[in-house]
Amino acid sequence: MTKEGRPLSPHLTIYRWPITMTLSILHRMTGVALAAGFVAFTSWLAAVAFEGVPYDWVHEITQSVIGQIALFGWLFSFFLHLSNGIRHLVWDTGRFFEKRQADRSAWIVVIATVVMTTSYWFVV
Repeated sequence: MTKEGRPLSPHLTIYRWPITMTLSILHRMTGVALAAGFVAFTSWLAAVAFEGVPYDWVHEITQSVIGQIALFGWLFSFFLHLSNGIRHLVWDTGRFFEKRQADRSAWIVVIATVVMTTSYWFVV
């Protein structure tokens, strides 16, 4: 039941997430993605150790479109988690807690992640 004239709570369609909250959520998500990536990496290492058929199978998967998307996602996750982790280390020293500084450092993390991911992807 709603009463006329009462203000409504902000809804998700009008609420703008702060960049710091978005990066906090992404930091947790990339941690999970990195855990999955390490399982895939261990599978690749095992395939290299056995050579032959297992290696060919893993190589075929990583060269497929889905494999390339997964590798790019894991690479992005690594650089985002790394950059945001460095940001948290700086925060542990008691610096850059003001809203403007936190927002600026968040955008630096996003830009650094995009630059490092694309640079590494196209160089290697």
